[in-house]
Amino acid sequence: MKKEGNRIGVTKTARGQGERQIKWRHDKMETSYCNVVNVISSREELTVLFGTNKTWFLDEEIEFAVELSHRILLNPYAAKRFSLLLSSVLSEYESRYGPLGLGEKTPTVH
Repeated sequence: MKKEGNRIGVTKTARGQGERQIKWRHDKMETSYCNVVNVISSREELTVLFGTNKTWFLDEEIEFAVELSHRILLNPYAAKRFSLLLSSVLSEYESRYGPLGLGEKTPTVH
């Protein structure tokens, strides 16, 4: 990743006859840690919820709380692009470091 001033990386995309550059700015970006994600949807949008599970001993508790910190709204087209990009990055990660297992103890949120 190339850093220059207030931007991070440059992505070139083909469009028609020429190329366009996307400058990824990071000067207003915030960083958060999340270990829980859930998605809900309607016809018009997908809502991605991010949060943190701070429970240490899941075996002893029937109910636990997840502190939600971020809600990202995506239209279906952006969600599809995100899905394809995430799948590609995870495939590359697994080819480099080995397969990821979700584990039997991972709780399912409905």
